[in-house]
Amino acid sequence: MKESLKTLKEENEHELTAHLIPFWESLRDERGGFYGLVDFDLNVHKDASKGCILNSRILYFFSRSYKILGGEDLRECADHAWRFLRDFCLDKENGGVFWSLNADGSPLDTTKHTYNQAFAIYALSNYFDATGNADALALAESLFDLIEKKCRDADGYLESFSRDFLPESNEKLSENGVMAERTMNTLLHVMEAYTDFFRVSKNPKAKGALEEILKIESEKIWNEKLSRQEVFFDKNYNSLIDLHSYGHDIESSWLVDCAAEILGDENSIKKITRAMAEKILSCAFKKNSVLNECERGIDDETRVWWVQAEAVVGFFNAWQKSGEEKFFDAACAVWNYIKNFFVDKREKSEWFGYLDENGTAKNLPIVEPWKCPYHNGRMCLEIISRISEIEESEK
Repeated sequence: MKESLKTLKEENEHELTAHLIPFWESLRDERGGFYGLVDFDLNVHKDASKGCILNSRILYFFSRSYKILGGEDLRECADHAWRFLRDFCLDKENGGVFWSLNADGSPLDTTKHTYNQAFAIYALSNYFDATGNADALALAESLFDLIEKKCRDADGYLESFSRDFLPESNEKLSENGVMAERTMNTLLHVMEAYTDFFRVSKNPKAKGALEEILKIESEKIWNEKLSRQEVFFDKNYNSLIDLHSYGHDIESSWLVDCAAEILGDENSIKKITRAMAEKILSCAFKKNSVLNECERGIDDETRVWWVQAEAVVGFFNAWQKSGEEKFFDAACAVWNYIKNFFVDKREKSEWFGYLDENGTAKNLPIVEPWKCPYHNGRMCLEIISRISEIEESEK
């Protein structure tokens, strides 16, 4: 086991430092931020729009990389992403973060989405953690207050708003032919953001909000009978579709654990997170990879880059929590699948986004507003830090 852990850590360090970091460093735009589109043929579209979620995720990626690895190049990329968020992504008049910008940084889509505000908090919290920048923490706190005041009701978190925070329909986070007033996905990433914000700030309001989110997760989102999370809801948390999102469940299995751990309340939720990982291993782990989702009993055989990255972390976390080697074996198997099929061997590329069931890459962008270094970069960073902690504990 010790040698397997050593190999897994070394390979993730190599993927991070030799592949992911250089690729994203190369997309730095001196006008601000990072270029927002690289097509399948590796053409960089310098006049493409820039998603604010993409920039927040890049800020997270370089901040956490700098925190773990050090190095002035990483610090400067994190600073560059921070300045873009502060100077361009933020609405100075109405508060909150825009959905997207033009290539020059001017506002394009001024929608204010709770999901987007959450990712800014997540990124800013990690940037503060890495650099000690007090302005970033203050901005994270102001966005936390904004979500709590303008983006929720008494029963939980709402979704999409106009520039001045009037409710709008939720096309951006609704899929599969439904229009959701609440989504598991938005709640998940508000929880993720609040976990790291509370970790670095110790804000008591954040602790209370996080406790409430875990209550919603266990009472409204989690379907104990089916051992899965429901995905899309009306305002009263009635599920709108028979859908099992395999990727979100394996991602949630470790993110919910992190939230409970930061609260010192792991026992209240570990039955659910263990069941999530077990269910994905039993029904979605095929050909050493994890399927995308199951709608109305029919599996989507597409392999998606972020699902595989989250599966590595989710299965590794399940092994750490349970000691059951089947989870460790699954994490290693998915990592090997990633190396063989998802990592693009072409020079100056990153990962393919989507593969068919035979492992053939689909002709889709290498970078676009949702295709970023958040999932795969975080996978490397999580594996490196978790194995480092194991090694330290064994000294």
